[in-house]
Amino acid sequence: MAWFVFPFDNLVCMCLGISITVWFTLLLVFIIVPAILGVSFGIRRLYMKTLLVIFEWATLRMERGAKEKNHHLYKPYSNGIIAKEPSSLEQEIHELRGSANSLRSEPEFEMADIFYFCRRGVESIVDDEVTKRFSAQELESWNLLTRSNYNFRHISVRLSALWGLGVLIRYGFLLPLRLTLAVTGVGLLLVLTTMVGFLPNGDEKVHLICYRICVRALTAIITYHNRENKPKNGGICVANHTTPIDVIILANDGCYSMVGQVHGGLMGIIQRAMVKSSPHIWFERSEVKDRHHVAKRLGDHVADKTKQPILIFPEGTCINNTSVMMFKKGSFEIGCTVYPVAIKYDPRFGDAFWNSSKFGIVNYLLRMMSSWAIVCSVWYLPPMNREEGEDAVQFANRVKAAIAAQGGLVDLLWDGGLKRAKVKDAFKEEQQKLYSKITIHQELSKF
Repeated sequence: MAWFVFPFDNLVCMCLGISITVWFTLLLVFIIVPAILGVSFGIRRLYMKTLLVIFEWATLRMERGAKEKNHHLYKPYSNGIIAKEPSSLEQEIHELRGSANSLRSEPEFEMADIFYFCRRGVESIVDDEVTKRFSAQELESWNLLTRSNYNFRHISVRLSALWGLGVLIRYGFLLPLRLTLAVTGVGLLLVLTTMVGFLPNGDEKVHLICYRICVRALTAIITYHNRENKPKNGGICVANHTTPIDVIILANDGCYSMVGQVHGGLMGIIQRAMVKSSPHIWFERSEVKDRHHVAKRLGDHVADKTKQPILIFPEGTCINNTSVMMFKKGSFEIGCTVYPVAIKYDPRFGDAFWNSSKFGIVNYLLRMMSSWAIVCSVWYLPPMNREEGEDAVQFANRVKAAIAAQGGLVDLLWDGGLKRAKVKDAFKEEQQKLYSKITIHQELSKF
């Protein structure tokens, strides 16, 4: 009996060894080596175009099924569910009081004014423009991912079969492939940066090679625009923030100095390896709250023109790539050239937004690696400097507006910190001051 078992075991081991050898050889030849050399065979672009054709067909089949059953498909409200026209508080108060009362030269409080604040409060609850920035972007078409579909009752047998095939492809082929590449990229980053750290002058290209492999691990298809405006040494690169992989997307096209808090575990090991070969800026937990110490370290870095530009995400949190929220003023107080960058993801292939309150980083990365692809566009905007008489807040808002306009994003004044905190009293007081100007400002001016 043993005579029959051992040959079978040897055969299984031999087949397994051949499969692993072929698997890593194909990865090395078609993915890792081209990534190191910065060469692309155009396979990912062809893959993206094929997916678009399949998505369009799936959406048409779903619409046809809904029409046959006389049902309405779910359609997201891209511009909100309440139609709003831009107007000031004073204009709306005058319209509410009526044309006769609004012409009075001595404004005063009227009981009807409370209806304005009641209406705005209800509007904010029903169509909150802040909270919805921290949830996944809604799609008008189906991308064969259950996480983005609201119309399951309209799926036909053909669509169900296609969805099942997609699950097999994503979890049976793409996920193992991407995990292998991710482990390879992170492993090379740890080994090569440690080796380069022993040399007198570290080689920053090591980071570029490893990030390119990590980009392949996400099947990221990135289009870079206006490369003549790429950040230069002695400056700060600021970008809108959607996901932790924003760093990989930008570092795939150039070298940056990262800024962040010191971590433990695997992230801490990666941070210590990275800083050996490149001048990254890591802060201890106790130093993060010391704004002057942080500003000094950033200022010393940009003053050295031999060091690569600093990469900062001034929003301080991830937004769902439909808008840009308030930029923290700290990075705009340093007094150096700022290089704005706009990043826009295509949600049809996979939702890149990291909802940190819902998913841990490992769970999020697995969702990314089991999506179809990460498709995005990156725009390098012309460098901007602080103008005379302009404070840091005004400069930050000007940069934010430029990024929002280029990326087709909504420019919001709200702080991204509202994701986990309550509205600051300053925002409430601002509305109170605006209303007080309408009711009592002219009365006080008489005295």
